[in-house]
This record gives sequence, C-alpha cells and structure tokens, in this order.
Amino acid sequence: MNGLLPAEFTPRTVDADGVRIHVRTAGEGPPVLLLHGYPQTHQIWHHVAPRLAETHTVVVTDLRGYGDSDKPPSDAEHAPYAKRAMALDQLTVMRTLGFERFAVVGHDRGGRVGHRLALDHPDAVTSLAVLDIVPTHYAYRHADAAFATGYYHWFFLTAGNGIPEHLIGKDPEFWIRARMGARHHGGTPFSPAAMDEYVRCFSDPAAIHASCEDYRAAASIDLVHDRADADGGRRVTCPVLALWGDSSFVGRHYDVREAWETYADDVRGEALNCDHYLPEEAPDDTARALGEFLRKHPAGG
Repeated sequence: MNGLLPAEFTPRTVDADGVRIHVRTAGEGPPVLLLHGYPQTHQIWHHVAPRLAETHTVVVTDLRGYGDSDKPPSDAEHAPYAKRAMALDQLTVMRTLGFERFAVVGHDRGGRVGHRLALDHPDAVTSLAVLDIVPTHYAYRHADAAFATGYYHWFFLTAGNGIPEHLIGKDPEFWIRARMGARHHGGTPFSPAAMDEYVRCFSDPAAIHASCEDYRAAASIDLVHDRADADGGRRVTCPVLALWGDSSFVGRHYDVREAWETYADDVRGEALNCDHYLPEEAPDDTARALGEFLRKHPAGG
C-alpha cells in the first residue's frame, strides 16, 4: 500500500542477503535514510519525508519484521532481530541504491538500529539523528520503577511461551490504537490513513511475533553487543542530533543529551513540543530541526 507518501516516492524491494526490505525513495541531493519505530511502518514519515526530499535523496524503509518487509524466522538467541542484523539490512539497502555514505535518522526502534549502524559501519554513516530515545544500554542500566511502569511494554513483549503474541493477536487493532494514543500529547493528530496502515501491517501474526523478537533481542543479544562496545570504549564518532518530546517519558525522565554523550563524541539536542511520535505530532519542528542538522553535516553519495 502506498499510503500517504506522495507518488514520487518510488517503491521497490531490496534483497538484503535473503531478507526482502520494502523501500521507497524520492528527491535529489545528499542521501538520508529514515527509519521508523514500533509499532509503525515507514509511513510515520509521511509529513517529514516530502519536505526533506526537497533538498535530499530520501530513502524510507520498513525494518525487517515490520510493514511490508520480510519477517524471517528467529532463533533461541534472537539473533535475526539483533540490531546488528537489522542495521546490516539497511546498509545493504543503501549500498544497493548506490550510496556508500549517507545520513541516518531513526525514531524509536529505528533510532536503535541507526545507533548500531553508526557503531558497526562508521565509514558509511556521516551523521545520525535519534528521535525520542536514549541508548538501550543506558535505559537498562538506569531502569527503575518509573521506567518499568512507563515502558512496561519492553518487559511484556520479551515474555516467552508466545504470551504477548497470543494476547496482542486477539485484538491487534486495540493494541495499536491504545498504545499509540497513550503516547500522544497535543500537536498534530495521527492521520486516520496512517493508523489504518499500521493496523493493516500489524494484524499479520508474523509481524506481531517479529516485533516481540525485536524487543527480546534488545534485552539479550543487543545488550551483549552494547556492553562489549562500552567495555572497549567504542563510541559513535559521527555528529549526533538527539530530538525528544518535552512531554514524553524520555523527555521527562532523562537528561537526553547527557545520556547520548556517554556513547557518542559529538552530540547536540533539542526538545520539541510533543510526546513520543515526533514526526507525526510535531512534523514542522521535526522537519526544521532535521533539515538544519543535515545541512550542517551533508552526506557524500
């Protein structure tokens, strides 16, 4: 489904080592890759991507396990949904499209994939923008009762024995609308067409299972990778922009810039007047902040 992005965003499928990734591209200029979060698809960028495409080549994708991309089977270690594997998908997409160096913008889960992409492939990522997250390793290290309550889904989705899959699968539309509605504060309302698209994609049992595997990986194999980086002093070396909602849990409970400075060398940050879904709730400010950052740190093709 093309959804809300304009027709000039050309769809295609890229084979990333056997995992088919749904991709759409538009615009000309320095390349920028936009990555969505949970439980959305690339359509979360429907306000922002056309504006960035006025000055950039914009690539939007569905992460593996989400949207119209493949949902490969997992394993006991959840390795197929490690951010390392998901990041490699996106590197393959950009290399297939002819981009050796590019900027990355990630919201929510997409920000975690972008973080791993910048760590594992610093030669490729020229700048990184992360929207309404702190690093996974940091979040778990600073977990407390407020985190467990506000981010209960992190723990629910990691449960075994098919428990979250079964419960969400009974009424995926309720889960999507209730989960997203609980993290919206004023600003631009969610587009009904975008919400319908999220429900369509998430109604696939394979998508529900894959997204749970994404969170299971974050609580296991991703932490192994993150701890190894932290212990070895490995950091993000490209410029980083952190954006967050001033009403979001992230904005209310963390010093976001300070958190990212623990993991990256060159960080700047800004709070926007919204909750969690910056590209949909505050599209004007999101597009402005991203445009300014990308102009200061252009990618090479």
